[in-house]
Amino acid sequence: MKRLALVAALIGTTALAQSATPPAPRPAGVDTTAIDTSVKAGDDFDAYANGAWRARTTIPADRASTGVFYDVFTVAEKRNAELIAGLGAAKPAAGTDARRIADYYAAYLDTAAIERRGLAPIKPELDAIAALPDKAALARMMGADLRADVDPLNATNFRTEHLFGLFVSQGLATPDRTVPYLLQGGIGMPERDYYLSQDADKVAARKAYVDYMTQAMTLAGLSDPAARAQRVMALETKIAAAHLDYVSSQDVTKANNVWRAGDFATKAPGLDWKAFFAAAQLGGQSEFIVWMPDATTRLAALVASEPLAAWKDWLAFHHINQVASVLPKGFDDASFAFYGKTLSGAQVSRPRDKRAIAATNGALGDAIGKIYVQRYFPASSKAEIQSMVKNILAAFDGRVAKLDWMAPATKAEARRKIETMRVGVGYPENWRSYASLEIRADDPVGNLQRARAAEYRHQLSKLGKAPDRGEWWMTPQTVNAVNLPLQNALNFPAAILEAPFFDPRADAASNYGSIGAVIGHEISHSFDNSGATFDSSGALRNWWTDADLARFKAQGKMLADQYSAYEPLPGAKVNGEQTLAENIADVAGLTAAYEAYHASLGGKPAPVIGGLSGDQRFFLAFAQSWREKTREAALRSQIATDGHAPGGLRAQTVRNLDAWYPAFQVQPGQKLYLAPPQRVKVW
Repeated sequence: MKRLALVAALIGTTALAQSATPPAPRPAGVDTTAIDTSVKAGDDFDAYANGAWRARTTIPADRASTGVFYDVFTVAEKRNAELIAGLGAAKPAAGTDARRIADYYAAYLDTAAIERRGLAPIKPELDAIAALPDKAALARMMGADLRADVDPLNATNFRTEHLFGLFVSQGLATPDRTVPYLLQGGIGMPERDYYLSQDADKVAARKAYVDYMTQAMTLAGLSDPAARAQRVMALETKIAAAHLDYVSSQDVTKANNVWRAGDFATKAPGLDWKAFFAAAQLGGQSEFIVWMPDATTRLAALVASEPLAAWKDWLAFHHINQVASVLPKGFDDASFAFYGKTLSGAQVSRPRDKRAIAATNGALGDAIGKIYVQRYFPASSKAEIQSMVKNILAAFDGRVAKLDWMAPATKAEARRKIETMRVGVGYPENWRSYASLEIRADDPVGNLQRARAAEYRHQLSKLGKAPDRGEWWMTPQTVNAVNLPLQNALNFPAAILEAPFFDPRADAASNYGSIGAVIGHEISHSFDNSGATFDSSGALRNWWTDADLARFKAQGKMLADQYSAYEPLPGAKVNGEQTLAENIADVAGLTAAYEAYHASLGGKPAPVIGGLSGDQRFFLAFAQSWREKTREAALRSQIATDGHAPGGLRAQTVRNLDAWYPAFQVQPGQKLYLAPPQRVKVW
């Protein structure tokens, strides 16, 4: 995900060289207490590396899973709590970001006031929905409801309760111009299969969803709530049937469908598009990219064919559902019972103060992030990560340069992508302004809605302008990382650059095996089955020869088949095509990180620490980065809806690297053993 700052790394190296006292040996950076030696590494490397940890670990009652990401998240969460509490105690001046943060948090926590207000904050909206006279008014309301709530990190698989999702970025074929993307939406459950599959868990989820809608509309005082809930379910089932499936929606080569504003009436009749776009503040927009044209046509047709009463019920429920967390306790509890317990398996809701932290981050992320990095992200960590990024990019470039199967022209463009990749480490160069966002200590519903509207206006403000290739899509306090193919850029937030992912005191082997593999993973996304369709400028363009592309796809099929053979739960197999992009990034990223680690040794042998060789520490650190324990409901949901394989299977990526075999004496006949020709080497 991130890039590298060479100068800072060289300064660090020089400082060590000039020190009169040799630096103390760095610890192994591997949790040896997590290892289960009763398991052979070659049979199940995840169980070997993490089995003892999993046996002694209990998932917190308010979580669907636990693991390293959760551990690092709790560090960031604790820091955020201290930061926000400090701002509140300081009583900052009105109109400052500090005051906005303090007031948003205070409003979310004031449950007594939330109970007193009841449904009053959204009653005008519900009344307006009930009074809708016709489909033209429905189109205007749908347009006014449009928000930029598409997850830009996973734009093709998202749940938006608006009929369409909006994403704003550079055009697929016009990297010099920012345009709006329209995507399928309209459902309250995670993905279309939740409505259409006959699997027992999906059938049970549908019943629970109807029960939740009934309860929410009962609490809202709507008449005949059970019948309304059934109408919404019937409508959303038709909406889901109109959607593209996950794998099809991932195919970016079919997404560049440019529609002019006037095309919508003829290509997708049924919705009053002129009224819709005018209400959405897009009336002056001449062109759109319609990612899923067939779904768009079918969704618009449903607006015409389905009764106005059903659409009014759908709008009413979703207007309630979107703000359930800041409505009285009955709404909040009902929402958790469905989304938290039924879909994810969590036993209790997260404490209100922790959810308040998350909500405040969602509304004012950059304002909090600016303070966060000043307090918690030292320049030395940024410098060391930048050095690692530089080394891993060099390793990846070196591998591409030596490929004997790739034509010179293809190779040149691949290397150009590496050379021009923009990597952000820790935090963005420019911070978001919240000066126009009104936050009130007595209006949690309004705060949430105004923050969403402000984000929408921010996205619309970019239309028609040259893209900002330095724009960040994550806040510094986010425990994650991202590749942005349209920008040919990576973001590595400060919060993920913490132990055990990255420990400045630890040995290089563990840092390269953990955060180095994350860095390599994000770099490799520029060359996965989707990222490889973009050139160095971020334009969607086939820069491959036919022979090169065929070889690349053959390796991808091998990897997809490898993962499709995994069955984490009875009857729930991984879809290798669905997870292919992430699996390619894991294999290629781990390989680049491994080569960068060895290059960092400068020709010297790796030290043995705690009885573990450098390669053993490297691979164990990688596997332990993906250790997790997940509730069955959440795991089944992940398998059905996520582009990532479960963490335990990502740890098995090692079976594709030749160096893993001698490091752990893996022999033919062991379950993970692959003969050399079967080991996938995408890059």
